[in-house]
Amino acid sequence: MHTEKHGTLCREEKPKQEMDRYNIIKPSGRGAFALRISELHLLLADYLDEEQANGRQLQYSKIFLSDAQNQYQLLIESELYQKVLSPCACSIIEQPPLDGSKISILVKTSDKPASFLFHSLRLSDAETNGTNSYIQTMLLFDKYIKSITQRGLTLKEHCVRTWIYVADIDVNYQGMVKARNDIFRQYGLTADTHFIASTGIGGFSETRGASVAIDFLTYPDIQEDDKTYLKALDNLNPTHEYGVAFERGTRLTQTDDQTFFISGTASIDKFGHVVYLGDIQRQTARLLENIGALLRDGGATMNDVQYFVIYLRDASDRDVVEQFMQKAFPHTPRILLHAKVCRPEWLVEMECIAKK
Repeated sequence: MHTEKHGTLCREEKPKQEMDRYNIIKPSGRGAFALRISELHLLLADYLDEEQANGRQLQYSKIFLSDAQNQYQLLIESELYQKVLSPCACSIIEQPPLDGSKISILVKTSDKPASFLFHSLRLSDAETNGTNSYIQTMLLFDKYIKSITQRGLTLKEHCVRTWIYVADIDVNYQGMVKARNDIFRQYGLTADTHFIASTGIGGFSETRGASVAIDFLTYPDIQEDDKTYLKALDNLNPTHEYGVAFERGTRLTQTDDQTFFISGTASIDKFGHVVYLGDIQRQTARLLENIGALLRDGGATMNDVQYFVIYLRDASDRDVVEQFMQKAFPHTPRILLHAKVCRPEWLVEMECIAKK
């Protein structure tokens, strides 16, 4: 599957503090998947009606499934997908929601014209036949680069964020990393220039043989000077020191606001060591400290966070992390997903977007 769409446009004016809004929509019912889709359709329709009344329209969505092999076709044939989600930018990935909902959706609405492109790239059965994670990563980046090159855009300047989903990540992660490193060197992304904010995490697409799937977020109208790369070196080491190529975070400055794209962040210290081995609560606290340091590096705070996506290696850690987050950030939308992190020692990873 390859979707490339602009977010829905809306030209009504509204005060700056409410321009963008993120929310997590999920069904409460526990019946068959088709019934959950129907409930979700009603919930999302009501929510989008309220948003439209406040001058905001849907720009993009990320759909999290618990079992893509059995759910994907039902989803894309549903009215929810056909009439509401597919006209806008949309990503579908198997990362089971840990609240038992089977399907949950992260939605972004806004009252200003969309300034981004969102590519959700998936490989077909034919493309994955006989290939490994290295080759598949190369194929996906090649598809993306060819698409943006036709628009006069470049990977180095205009790509702001990626999400790289790796099936069986304990086996396939290194092949993806090597391919990304090779591509970045080819296009001038190095430790001396910059990389791209990213989350590399466990996840499955609808294609049974796919070991890699990638989402790309691109801003056609920006220049390199519009981006600031967040380091927080008192808390975290540069990623290239342990052989991977991504930015810890990127601040994008546009005409009327700043957006902070915080990459997948875990319990790590400034030497690149995993800290608090085996302790899910202390790892959660440490990674949030790291996110706070990254935001401060760009002039923001945790109060500016719009939502959290939380990845847990072990689903049984869900209650501990949920209770921690409810106490620390009760009013910030969040979703907890079952998705393995790239290092087995990391029990939890989080990403977020912040706005100022």
